[in-house]
Amino acid sequence: MHSIRTKITALSVCALVIVMVIITTMATISIRNLGNTSANQILFFLCEDGQKNLDNYFSGIEQAVETISDYAEADLKNTDIENLGSHLDRVSGIFEKMANNTHGILTYYYRIDPTVAPSDKGFWYINVDGNGFKEHDVTDITRYDTDDQSKLVWFTVPKATGKAVWLPPYFTDNLDAYVFSYNVPIKKDGRFVGVIGIEIDYNTIANQVKNIELYDNGYAFVNDTEGNIICHPRMSMDELIAENKQKVPEGLLSDSTYIRYTHNNVEKQAVWLPLINGMRLNVTAPMSEINAHRRRLTEELIIVSLILLIIFIILTMRFSKHITDPLLKLTEAAKQIEGGNYDFELDYNGNDEVGILTGAFNHLTGYMKIYIRDLNDLAYSDPLTSVHNKGAFDIYMRDLQDQINISGWSQEFAIAVFDCNDLKPINDEYGHKFGDMYLKNTVSIICRVFSHSPVFRTGGDEFAVIMQNEDYRNRDELEQLLIKRTEEISQRTGKAWEKISVAVGIAVYDPKTDRLAEDVMRRADALMYENKRRQKSE
Repeated sequence: MHSIRTKITALSVCALVIVMVIITTMATISIRNLGNTSANQILFFLCEDGQKNLDNYFSGIEQAVETISDYAEADLKNTDIENLGSHLDRVSGIFEKMANNTHGILTYYYRIDPTVAPSDKGFWYINVDGNGFKEHDVTDITRYDTDDQSKLVWFTVPKATGKAVWLPPYFTDNLDAYVFSYNVPIKKDGRFVGVIGIEIDYNTIANQVKNIELYDNGYAFVNDTEGNIICHPRMSMDELIAENKQKVPEGLLSDSTYIRYTHNNVEKQAVWLPLINGMRLNVTAPMSEINAHRRRLTEELIIVSLILLIIFIILTMRFSKHITDPLLKLTEAAKQIEGGNYDFELDYNGNDEVGILTGAFNHLTGYMKIYIRDLNDLAYSDPLTSVHNKGAFDIYMRDLQDQINISGWSQEFAIAVFDCNDLKPINDEYGHKFGDMYLKNTVSIICRVFSHSPVFRTGGDEFAVIMQNEDYRNRDELEQLLIKRTEEISQRTGKAWEKISVAVGIAVYDPKTDRLAEDVMRRADALMYENKRRQKSE
């Protein structure tokens, strides 16, 4: 007949084994699922950020060229086709202002079809040394026969299609450089007159792609819809435009955003997004690197769990009475992990084996929290301003709503919404580089004023702050302080991008009228727009 102690010990040992197996299994599953989800999110956010940067640049080029082409066609309506000299002078003057304010442009040109006006060839300005645009002799199209004119893709393609077109990179002998070009056909009364276009330094695009990096061997590249690689950080331009062009690996032309494929016997995960010029931006990383941290953490978890299990079995057999309470706490901890909550700490501080086990468990969950925190920092941080992004804001709002539901609407918080007034004029007049500086200056002031509250970038030029505790109690003083600081800064500088002008709206949670945290956000947004209208009227 076994003693009660033996039975308790046996029961405790069995329970402990089951608990440790559950903890290890659930933690392993959680780590695996979280790793897969987070890896896809990281790849997507990197690709999305790269897409936005490239599309903004391409869009700026398109808008610039199309603005010039619209002006040229409007001016042609009142111009004699036989004498285009003054027309070319007017277009050249406007073209020069645009080109000087756009980064990466090597050349801009307006080429007249020799069959339309043989005496007026057009103009061509180049800037290969970075010292400003200088006029260059235009290409003599008449010296090419019909077959050779196919080399003049910047002229023949828009003439043949009658549409604006982005051309893939090509080598231009006159510049001794690889370029992208965007070209728009010019017509008068439906008749083709010539081509207006811009050539962009290939390295301007390639460097943006090269700067997208992940892990040790992750990278980004660009391909066209036929699978030809256009930009690749590990391939020279000579390789990319060779007769036997480099193709993307099989499977990467899939319609699925998330793609797993094998290249050179290496399994990889990739995410792609379309660019406005018809190309595709891909971000890829080896699965071995994506899984390395997760695998190492899982192995450590299993090893530590086995070690802890052996130690606890020995200690349980000798001190079953003393370990009953800690075992209950460990069971509760297992439930927390199963539910996805790693933010806890066991408080048993006994100077014995059970205390060692408890400390090791805390250490293990600390690793998990650090791992999750690092992933969240990558996924929920705005890369330009370094504050929280829209995804983090949505999560914070859901947490607020959960607190409201649990506490019976007794929460105290306020939401402030900010909108930068002058971002578009700064972007239009000085370029996106100075627009980015303006955003950084603005968010720096917001962070300093609301120093005890989380700051989020919720849109291109919109930010939000969720105020609780000290900042909530001082919200009116902080709003006045923000206005004072922005006025002081704007008075000290004459540079538009260093001045700060924001519209602000602050709404306080009212349990009598607000069922949802989103209700407070909507009122703050409405107050911000009301403030914006007042500022414009003043």
